[in-house]
Amino acid sequence: MDANTASTGIPWYIWALMTVICWGTYGVCMHTGSMKMDNQEHGRIMAFLWVGIAYFLTAVIAPIIILKIKGGPIDFWAYPTKGWQWSLIAGTLGAIGALGVLLAFGAAPKPTVAYVPVVMSIIFAGAPIVNAIVNTTKTKAWSNVSGVFILGIVLAACGGYLVTKYAPKPPGKTAAKTTETQK
Repeated sequence: MDANTASTGIPWYIWALMTVICWGTYGVCMHTGSMKMDNQEHGRIMAFLWVGIAYFLTAVIAPIIILKIKGGPIDFWAYPTKGWQWSLIAGTLGAIGALGVLLAFGAAPKPTVAYVPVVMSIIFAGAPIVNAIVNTTKTKAWSNVSGVFILGIVLAACGGYLVTKYAPKPPGKTAAKTTETQK
């Protein structure tokens, strides 16, 4: 097996790109789902419940099936304590983050689809920065940090800011008037 492929034979970067596409469309789908609940007071939490059901199906049922098919261990309580504890923390952080996305949409000045790229660009520019800092601290690698690494963090922050600041607004009355004036 090549060092660049998973046990599936598919290269790691294909899985990474799949994640980019899924997470890149996540915010739009989550916002749309919460708006389609047609319940101003509880729509976001109702949508989050369905996100949780999807997580359950994808992150509980699917791994059990895969472990069963591949002959892996399915006696959860026999898993190494530190492994399941850290994994449980990771899942909790992911779920809290998903809840944070929905609550951010609801707290936006006008919770419309126009705020989806704003909220998501802050999240997706900020998360790699936090990841880089936490991982560098965890691995005690600060002495190996280069200027290019720092530049990458600064550029990620700048990119998040630029996408947030200049996110396209949906056409409205002002845009319609401008178009009519130009004719």
